[in-house]
Amino acid sequence: MSRFDKYDPVSGGFRAPLAALIAVADKDKVFAVAINSSGQVVRTGITTAICGVICPTKAMAAGDMIDVMTSGEIVEATMTVGTAFTAGAPVYGHADGTVNGTITTSKLLGNMIELDRMIIRVGAPAIAA
Repeated sequence: MSRFDKYDPVSGGFRAPLAALIAVADKDKVFAVAINSSGQVVRTGITTAICGVICPTKAMAAGDMIDVMTSGEIVEATMTVGTAFTAGAPVYGHADGTVNGTITTSKLLGNMIELDRMIIRVGAPAIAA
């Protein structure tokens, strides 16, 4: 059951509306997210657009406001796909919204400090000139 632990809503993230619903099966998991052209949180997009992570604790409807963490800690971290996290390992976000330890074409989100404690430090997404 992943959940935000240390999170400053003023400097550690922002709040925005969801573009699509969060299903019951997706609650308590960590997802990499981007913001679409309507200012809504989406779990898909290009990797360079990832701007933070969400950790929904319940099913939510499209349009509901959700906190997007850019800096903080998540405890009891659960990967969206793959095997368990390992202490000290980097954590990556992927264009499909999944979060795991696979590098490929992904964006570094932070590191695991313990087996289930994730430190998030997401930089600003790249902006095309």
